[in-house]
Amino acid sequence: MRDFAGAYAPAHLKFLLQGFLVTLEVAFISIVLSFIFGIVIGVIRYTKIPVLSQLLAVLVETIRNLPLLLIIFFTYFALPEVGLKLDKLYAAISALVIFESAMLSEIVRSGLQSIDKGQIEAARSSGLTYGQTLWYIILPQALRRMVPPIVSQFISLLKDTSLAIVISLPELMNHAQIINGRNINFVIPIFILVAFMYFIVNYSLSLLSRRLEYRQR
Repeated sequence: MRDFAGAYAPAHLKFLLQGFLVTLEVAFISIVLSFIFGIVIGVIRYTKIPVLSQLLAVLVETIRNLPLLLIIFFTYFALPEVGLKLDKLYAAISALVIFESAMLSEIVRSGLQSIDKGQIEAARSSGLTYGQTLWYIILPQALRRMVPPIVSQFISLLKDTSLAIVISLPELMNHAQIINGRNINFVIPIFILVAFMYFIVNYSLSLLSRRLEYRQR
């Protein structure tokens, strides 16, 4: 028999909430930073700056084809070997930002490429510089088109924070495992609650994405 009452004791709920707050903190910081870096990298690749664009292309393709778990291991276990030691929180954030920036940069680049080239020619003929055309004409339109895939990537990022359990980051899954280790009858109730907590946040993001997409239409 599963001990739902014992699993949902106030002390356990508080402990899970503490882990969930760490999950949200890691996700929020990673989302903000990866969004900024993703836009910068995507724009540079779109503008095809000599040498730099090619180097970024190689870097992005390399990162996109590596498992996120490997990047987490690298930031936490390998970087100290070269004198850069990060604590668990910053190692997890760094790994997520590296991985998600590469993923988002491709979304940004594809979004920019989807804009009709005729708009660039029209803007340039009206006296705008290439930079002004990109900033005021192309990028705003592209970002509106990119909302659904970007939000979808943010949802994946939130779920990917659970991988930080491998370096014992005190996030939601880590705290759930600690509670489950106390009593085998807690496993199903705790995982049901953890799934519900992830679902609430991710479903809210999905609803936000749909609403933004509807407003654009």
